[in-house]
Amino acid sequence: MAAGSSASAPRIRSMLYVPGDDDRKLAKVDSSPADAVVLDLEDSVAPERRAVARDKVRAFLDARPRASRSLQLWVRINALDDAALVDLAAVVGGDPDGIVLPKVDGPDDVTRLEHCLDALEVREGLEGGSIVICAVATETPDAVLRLPEYASARFTRLAALNWGAEDLSAAVGAATNVDEHGRWTLTYRWARSAVLLAAKAAGVQALDTVHVDFRDLDGLAAATRESALEGFTGRVAIHPDQVEPINRVFTPSAEDIALAESIVAAFEQASGPTGTIGIDGVMYDIPHLKRARRLLASLG
Repeated sequence: MAAGSSASAPRIRSMLYVPGDDDRKLAKVDSSPADAVVLDLEDSVAPERRAVARDKVRAFLDARPRASRSLQLWVRINALDDAALVDLAAVVGGDPDGIVLPKVDGPDDVTRLEHCLDALEVREGLEGGSIVICAVATETPDAVLRLPEYASARFTRLAALNWGAEDLSAAVGAATNVDEHGRWTLTYRWARSAVLLAAKAAGVQALDTVHVDFRDLDGLAAATRESALEGFTGRVAIHPDQVEPINRVFTPSAEDIALAESIVAAFEQASGPTGTIGIDGVMYDIPHLKRARRLLASLG
């Protein structure tokens, strides 16, 4: 892993958000095909319902010890300058797999959360460093401008960076974040690219943002294919129907795996050090070897 982080967490293709106070939606979590479900205490919960949501999320976690879970259970807390500490005090004892931190202004916020988790894990008798972090790293102007700092920051728990356009557009006073064709406008394309590069520099997963039209599964699949081609390794979902299309895109095909294995084997079997090899009339070089190894490593 790159120097920016030492956190270790299973690969996430899909991360489905579920309101922490909604019993009907919580009841469906166990059967979800998502790699991770985020029990939300932030934007999908009305402020006056936060206390109720904390109690429900803690009870949900307590009923599902980590060793028996079929998927990862994360919690999105409120911002550090809002109710984050109250949220953490309520839910960490339930041993969530990870915490999603919103409204991050920069790497310092991630470090502050790490310190809070250090103390709370001790209080709850949990394994140190077992709860990892996904930072939503573009929801304020400061956050976007500070993304290059992730390359040199040092973390113990950061496992992923995610980006979001809705809070950023509200923060800058934009009337919209898409053009007449439904594509991100320049500010949001820039933020998205910067998150991808920051995640790679920090050695953590890059998760693409939500596809807001949850009925448009064809559009979701197309957008997610673009994400995967660009280097994102997973995506956020806000509706259960979005999970399967996301998983399909971020699951390597049998052909992809076979080619990666062939490339690695050909380099390993070369008679001496070489920068290129040929397979079935196609030339492959060191960048292809790196991509092949990365794909195979992602299979666990």
